[in-house]
Amino acid sequence: MSKHLQRELDSVKKLFLTLSALVEENVLLSAKAFKEMDTALAKKVIQADDEIDRMEIEVEEECLKILALHQPVAVDLRFIVAILKINNDLERIGDLGVNIAKRVLYLATQNLPVAEFDFPRMMRKVHAMLSRSLDALVVLDAGLAREVCVLDTEVDKLKKEVEEKVETLIKQKPEDVQGLLCLLSVGRHLERIADHATNISEDVIYMVEGDIIRHRKKQEGAKEV
Repeated sequence: MSKHLQRELDSVKKLFLTLSALVEENVLLSAKAFKEMDTALAKKVIQADDEIDRMEIEVEEECLKILALHQPVAVDLRFIVAILKINNDLERIGDLGVNIAKRVLYLATQNLPVAEFDFPRMMRKVHAMLSRSLDALVVLDAGLAREVCVLDTEVDKLKKEVEEKVETLIKQKPEDVQGLLCLLSVGRHLERIADHATNISEDVIYMVEGDIIRHRKKQEGAKEV
């Protein structure tokens, strides 16, 4: 590998890790805004998304430049391909954090039984998945990445509980349907963040081992059904 290519790879990795930290922080803040129904904090989360979008574009441009100028192979090529894919997941996670923050702006004006939902537990698990997936990326730990994939099933179950609770409450208090559907969307946004964290972990496994597990998981799931 040329020294120039190494410098380019180090530079894009540094930029990408900065983006990862920003996305994780914004997700944490959106969860805090929801927990405290803090509209001021929710607005900060929404405003921070512009910087996430800008950095996502910059990472993509730098990766494409490396591909065009250096034509990397083997491990370096896998690294760039994985970064491009994970970069998109991070941008979507940022959007989902913003979506939760936007729901806070509405929910803060309502009197809904939020405490009846186990959102704190769901948010802890989702953040654990996101944090571990990014840790796995930093240290290139395929084992840690696989642990994240296992946790996704637990978040799916919690989302299902939210859906069932919303269905029950809508029958009891149909006048609250709009607010309850808003809570339902929060659960679905959290579940989608977990899905993207799983995607990141799968790409880490690909980066480290060259093993694409996404389609194999689908096939195994189909066999179980």
